Amino acid sequence: MKIDFANLQKDYQLYKEEIDNSIHNVLDKSNYIMGEDVHLLEKELENYVGVKHAISCSSGTDALILAMMAIDIQPGDEIITTPFTFIATAETIAFLKAKPVFVDIDEKTYNIDADKIEDKVTSKTKAIIPVSLFGQTSDMDKINEIAKKHNLIVIEDGAQSFGATYKGKKSCNLSKIGTTSFFPAKPLGCYGDGGAVFTNDETLAQKMKSLRLHGQTKRYHHEYIGIGGRLDTIQATVLRVKLRYFDENIKLRREVATKYDSLLINNDKLIIPSIKKDNSSVYAQYSIRVKNRDELQKRLKEKGIPSAVHYPKPLHLQKAFKYLKYQKGDFPIAELISNDIMSLPMNPYLKEKEIEYIVKNL
Repeated sequence: MKIDFANLQKDYQLYKEEIDNSIHNVLDKSNYIMGEDVHLLEKELENYVGVKHAISCSSGTDALILAMMAIDIQPGDEIITTPFTFIATAETIAFLKAKPVFVDIDEKTYNIDADKIEDKVTSKTKAIIPVSLFGQTSDMDKINEIAKKHNLIVIEDGAQSFGATYKGKKSCNLSKIGTTSFFPAKPLGCYGDGGAVFTNDETLAQKMKSLRLHGQTKRYHHEYIGIGGRLDTIQATVLRVKLRYFDENIKLRREVATKYDSLLINNDKLIIPSIKKDNSSVYAQYSIRVKNRDELQKRLKEKGIPSAVHYPKPLHLQKAFKYLKYQKGDFPIAELISNDIMSLPMNPYLKEKEIEYIVKNL
């Protein structure tokens, strides 16, 4: 049996006619930058998330940059975040010459440990960026409470959690600013790079709209130093089609996860994902923990079963962040998880017999 990890081709074939027609409509109009579909998508995203402003942009990475530029992050400012995530979260902080300050993670959810954040707050701290890893959010109430106490901004990195909920509210509408990614393999993915920023703050929204257009407030009038961070119209039109079916896709992803859970829960040689009772997850990944990861991955590959490691080395031990002078042992939970974590195939189209085949070979 040959199993597809994300099955992007199946995803396309299901909506092929609508997607092809929408793309050709853009081609016929030849309005490739900031076309009508971009503005329509933003309205639809606002309605979906329940937020006043959705600002589409060129990637999840640029979404983070826009968010930090909007709150005027300066060189030397400190931003608290997690060492266990994709590099973009901390990379964008460093890109703006601010300092990433890491906090260890919760051993069950793999998200930032909210109980350890306040100890890292200093006079230079300007923001907290929790990452909603693998599809579920962090403890946002506690994080927002710390931020309010110390006059900080919370930016939720929801690159992996768009569509998830925390206490009934959608991810990306849980703090001052939320960001997400529409990278193709994400639960809601386009056919290239794409992202969005979300806020209920009118002033921040208008600033981010300007910043993504080179700081332009009207044509060739520039109030800020910005970036070329627009979402292509073709990507917007693809997302508009896929957003119509997104809730159904989330439901199917959860059914896949539930099937995995039921077959693996009594296996004492691995640890399955833990979803907190206040959360719903979109399962951007279905990640288990095992002690013999390399051996297991090799054996699964021989059986036609792909797997991945998200993530094999925490950020504080990456060469790119050597200048921060963190040492091995500084964040023991992140280091422990990075040694054990392994992602199994996860997409809405996994059949029951495929899941059973994967589990049998585990």
